[in-house]
Amino acid sequence: MTGQHTSVEPRLGPPAAVRQLAVPVIVIGLLGAAGYLVFPEDLAFLTRLISITLLVLSLDLVVGYCGVATLGHAAIFGVAAYAVGNACIAGLADPLLLLAVGGLSGLVMGLVSGAIVTRFHGLPQLVLSIAIGQLVGALSNKLSSLTGGSDGLSGITPGRIFGVFGFDMFSRTGYLFSLAVLIVVFIVLTRLVASPFGLLCRGIRDNNLRARMIGAAVYPRLIAMYGVSGVVAGIGGALMAINTGVVGLDSVGFERSAEALVMLVLGGAGSLWGALFGAIVFQLFEHVVSAANPYHWLTLVGLLLVAIVLFAPQGLGPAVASRWRRLRRAGARP
Repeated sequence: MTGQHTSVEPRLGPPAAVRQLAVPVIVIGLLGAAGYLVFPEDLAFLTRLISITLLVLSLDLVVGYCGVATLGHAAIFGVAAYAVGNACIAGLADPLLLLAVGGLSGLVMGLVSGAIVTRFHGLPQLVLSIAIGQLVGALSNKLSSLTGGSDGLSGITPGRIFGVFGFDMFSRTGYLFSLAVLIVVFIVLTRLVASPFGLLCRGIRDNNLRARMIGAAVYPRLIAMYGVSGVVAGIGGALMAINTGVVGLDSVGFERSAEALVMLVLGGAGSLWGALFGAIVFQLFEHVVSAANPYHWLTLVGLLLVAIVLFAPQGLGPAVASRWRRLRRAGARP
């Protein structure tokens, strides 16, 4: 008919959704294959690396996406690890159910600590998070019947995955299992931070007052994100307990919280890819340097952090992404 036309608006179809899911699978899968080739005799280190990486990703959800200052996030990680250890000793051996126990424990711990920490801002918020971490650490030391005290909780022996794949002394099964869990968690978090809920959390981080003025319920959303963060940290703690067979006080210590924050700053807060690469780079650097120079490796780690802060203050992730965009723009010019 004359004078009529149909406008077709571009929209994201299935290919875009498939790409969004495929990129983490390919990138993390390639990183996992590279790790297996470089450290074939040290897969126990790589499984630990994945557990800590999940802790850093969970920390990024509250620090990078919500702007919450915390230095006690290892408390969630450690409580979940102890819960999984006790569940396994009590007779629950299925690794997938143990992951669920870790996630549920992390959720409860995240909601409780989030309800306390997010009521305040700035320095009081930071001090409260440290206090919660110290309280959990002190209770872990005192409640030796549940935690093993300073000796740690041992005797954690998980069963076979799907009743078929058993955990071996070379950590092959544990490594592949941990890698698969990391991929699944990363895909879910990628969708979460791009959802309206994730975008609103970013808005709260950027301008808390403006978010309140448009009618957003800030406090409940911060608690909700803290709960999600707790699930991710809990899964990391569960993997640590399953793969190592022991849980010690270092799992809830202040040092672990501080180390996770350093990894996040190194990679770039507010970016899941930055958190991922920051955790990997820091732990690989620490592992290689401490083996090569056991007396001065902390000095070298400190020099690395100073260099990153001076030359890439936003972290490695944003710096690499910015450089990549510049290269693409330069390649697109005639």
